[in-house]
Amino acid sequence: MTDTARPQGFAAYVAVTAAYWAFMLTDGALRMLVLLHFHTLGFSPVQLAYLFLLYELAGIVTNLSAGWIAARFGLTTTLYAGLGVQIVALIALAQLDPGWGIAASVAFVMVVQGLSGVAKDLAKMSSKSAVKLLAPAQGGALFRWVAVLTGSKNAVKGLGFLLGAAMLALVGFVGSVLAMAAVLALILIVIAWRMPPGLPMGRKGAKFTEVFSKSANVNWLSAARVFLFGARDVWFVVGIPIYFYAVLSDGTVAGNRAAFFMIGSFMAFWIILYGAVQASAPRILRAETRGDAALIGQAWIWAGGLAFLPAALALLVWGAGAPAPWLTAVVVGGLLVFGAVFAVNSALHSYLILAFTKAERVTMDVGFYYMANAAGRLIGTLLSGLSYQLGGLPACLGTAAVMLGLSALAARNLDARAR
Repeated sequence: MTDTARPQGFAAYVAVTAAYWAFMLTDGALRMLVLLHFHTLGFSPVQLAYLFLLYELAGIVTNLSAGWIAARFGLTTTLYAGLGVQIVALIALAQLDPGWGIAASVAFVMVVQGLSGVAKDLAKMSSKSAVKLLAPAQGGALFRWVAVLTGSKNAVKGLGFLLGAAMLALVGFVGSVLAMAAVLALILIVIAWRMPPGLPMGRKGAKFTEVFSKSANVNWLSAARVFLFGARDVWFVVGIPIYFYAVLSDGTVAGNRAAFFMIGSFMAFWIILYGAVQASAPRILRAETRGDAALIGQAWIWAGGLAFLPAALALLVWGAGAPAPWLTAVVVGGLLVFGAVFAVNSALHSYLILAFTKAERVTMDVGFYYMANAAGRLIGTLLSGLSYQLGGLPACLGTAAVMLGLSALAARNLDARAR
């Protein structure tokens, strides 16, 4: 495509996407670093879940306030703030001293992860809102642009999982977080220096009370999002990494390193596959020919269909008893299929929230919607540790199936006539 053929706002879209990629690479790496590093220090599944609770809780508060801040001060402000806060969080995490003991270490990492959660949702809300404002209005461009942004972001985050596991094995925890802080600081400087025009500067009359949506569709979609992402994180955050670690590691240093690489590789591939399917969701759903009314009707069908997969895997793992190579292979294959179908659900939600909102309150509705997203991750993260400690991987997967059923019920209430 030539420069003259590019739609207005394309350069700003590219800059926002590049900033979001840089952020999500460090976000994925940091999650894997924290999870594997503290597991090797002897943290229990519930303690590992605690490390991420404030991260998700911060996302709930951040998304509510970030929508108003962006409406008041502009999207570039929240985007730069997200990158800056992540740099501070990475530098702070490097100050952790193993001699503090488990209780102090958990508290410190929870606070730092809370900062990282603030940073992530500032960056996410800014990027997703920008697409609504920059994408051309015709020809299904909005769905394509948001699918590319979201899909590529998850592919980059998947590489971050692999990067985090590899860096932990090769250069250690402190060296890894400091290196990521330095790279992210350089990217922030370049993005701030070269950011092209195209994003709104904000409006002084924006009121905080505007963040609460009066749209029934936005509220039902947000409820569906809570349960959709809770259903993923209930096995993804703690359950499956610890399950695979128990299966793959023999307890030696070499065995731990091999397990780190294999767990990181699986989670990276899962996220990359998830991102690739998200980017292809408009074609999978035949969005350009179906129209919005048909897409709204598909939301509950995709969520309901997905619920059967974790239910079947839960019964299989529970019935098999002790782990075996064939069982691990089936679990891996089943979770990859889960990722592909989940990606279609997620991409459809990400498009529908932008379709339901109006340009003048896009940051408010997107912030509210991603507040629900963070609430789902918070619930899923907590249940991941609790479920695994109480019933292992089958309990995590069974809980996921129930949550997907609830997501389908919420999406069933979406009304194409109410747009």
